[in-house]
Amino acid sequence: MDELLAKITAETGLEPSTAKVAVGHILTYLTAESDDPAVGKMIAETPGASDAIATTGDDNEGGLLGGAMGGGIMELGSKLMGLGLDMRQIQIVARELAAFAKAHSDPETVDRALASVPGLSSFV
Repeated sequence: MDELLAKITAETGLEPSTAKVAVGHILTYLTAESDDPAVGKMIAETPGASDAIATTGDDNEGGLLGGAMGGGIMELGSKLMGLGLDMRQIQIVARELAAFAKAHSDPETVDRALASVPGLSSFV
């Protein structure tokens, strides 16, 4: 995970702690929005993924705020922008996370996991 966070911080200027929470939000979103076993496999095989998820404090539920925002990709975008990320930074985080996951898990599994979630392709 340190390698991933170093790449993200170098490309975005984000603090490592913010980058880790952003990664965690994306992974939490994948878990919440997909029932494809590829997501769990990708997370299990990606070093530090579970730790990144734990930094978000999310419970995989939309909750009151999620319901008000419509949940889904809009809620994810709002959470990431709430951390101070702009669209360019969000795309970099998502792209680097996908590349890092592919380096540690089967690339086909990662592609399947990402494709299983509507709306995510616009970020990766």
